[in-house]
Amino acid sequence: MVGPLTALRGWARALKRDVVALWIAARDPRTPWRARLLAGAVATYALSPIDLIPDAIPVLGVLDDLLIVPAGLWLALRWVPPALMAEYRAAALDRDRPRSRIAAAVIILLWLGAIGITLWWWRGR
Repeated sequence: MVGPLTALRGWARALKRDVVALWIAARDPRTPWRARLLAGAVATYALSPIDLIPDAIPVLGVLDDLLIVPAGLWLALRWVPPALMAEYRAAALDRDRPRSRIAAAVIILLWLGAIGITLWWWRGR
């Protein structure tokens, strides 16, 4: 009998594998263009070393990881043809988990922009 913790670990491993598989799918021209865009966005966000909403922010910091990534993953997996997805999953098992420095830079720029707008607004009061 499989316990709930074992099942959760299996689900987490599959989620990590599928994120890497989507990263591969986003770079393969055989993947339909809308699936490539979504797969690239989901993989970039999930592989970014920096969260859009830091985990230190109560509730919201964890919700982005628990809702945004699985929802985007679910939709992207529906848009990638099953035969291609099986190929990408097999390839993902042989790869290390990449890091998205571009996503980290974008997130840092978003935070700096938000801070700048807040300071500009505060100064104008």
